[in-house]
Amino acid sequence: MANDDLKAMYRTKNLGEFPDSMEVLGRSYEKVEDLRYGTNPHQPAAFYRPKDGSLVLGAYEMLKTGKGGLSQTNVEDMHHAVGILKYMQRPACAVMKHCNPSGVAIKTGDQDLKTVYQRARDADAQAAFGSVVVFNTEVDAATAEEIMQTIVEGVAAPGFTEEALAAFNDFDRFKRNKAIRIMKLPSFASLPKFIDDGTDVREMKVFDDGSIVLAVPYLSRVKSTADLAPAYNEHKKHGRIDIGRVPTPQELEDLLFAWYINIHVRSNGVVIAKNGQTLAVGTGEQDRVGAVSQAIIKAKQKYQGDEDIQGSVMASDGFFPFRDAVDAATSEGVTAIVQPGGSINDYDTIAACNESNTAMVFSMERCFSHH
Repeated sequence: MANDDLKAMYRTKNLGEFPDSMEVLGRSYEKVEDLRYGTNPHQPAAFYRPKDGSLVLGAYEMLKTGKGGLSQTNVEDMHHAVGILKYMQRPACAVMKHCNPSGVAIKTGDQDLKTVYQRARDADAQAAFGSVVVFNTEVDAATAEEIMQTIVEGVAAPGFTEEALAAFNDFDRFKRNKAIRIMKLPSFASLPKFIDDGTDVREMKVFDDGSIVLAVPYLSRVKSTADLAPAYNEHKKHGRIDIGRVPTPQELEDLLFAWYINIHVRSNGVVIAKNGQTLAVGTGEQDRVGAVSQAIIKAKQKYQGDEDIQGSVMASDGFFPFRDAVDAATSEGVTAIVQPGGSINDYDTIAACNESNTAMVFSMERCFSHH
């Protein structure tokens, strides 16, 4: 195969034979479009939406198709970004790569949206190359012009100003980003977030032989910082231990922010954050201390903003089986941790936090994601 053919396969639609409509578990679906390709260029794919119900991702409007339209990974990136941003009460941005956030930031103080985007992008500027960028608010011209400074696969948001759309189409100024795709999404407000919201939607995993696992989607019990409980443990031999320091208001806010992001990080996952911004995401590791170590390395070597890891917080999507992961985080400057709790070694991890004057809270729920 010639080199030009290899390049072309990423920009050319690989059409398969997919029906215009179908029935799945008693629900009717219609095809939205044939995607550019599936997970890889040799895999055809199509995107479907239910014919009934209140839609968000299924109602995206393509304002600019780019070269060849969306791939399956582009759609999945939007899905995971919306799953994060639906929890954010202020303007926020998620920069997605391979279905994980490379960076997320939320408005702090009087920051404009351009600054929010820069903070999300520069949490890992290397990984942000070729990303899908999603906002929970209307995108303005200054933010669009900043996005066009680097290679971005696509941008999704509930709205775009006319000046922003003009910037996305100004190829005289931004020659490198001609293939950028722009998608308008409905409001995220209708999406369920918490366990008492309820949902009739089911997650589906299909295996190679056609076997299927159905599951209820993840909904959180954590509605606010008040739902994060100070860590404690009743030990059969040593008695009760309580965390020695509660988080500061800023740490609590960052802990909640990091927890919501971790819901859509591939497990084992940890999120290190500070002042409404991720500093690093450790994802997809087989052991928890490995996820922590990965995130610390990223924070120290790749982060390009003004913050540093000193005084940051960390969210872990599962409990700590040993104190080693806690020690790895606190030794580098993490000062507050949120984790589910429930390990037989909670006593040891709380003791480790008390030794370093680190605050720890329990979310009282696990948020594993094996997407």
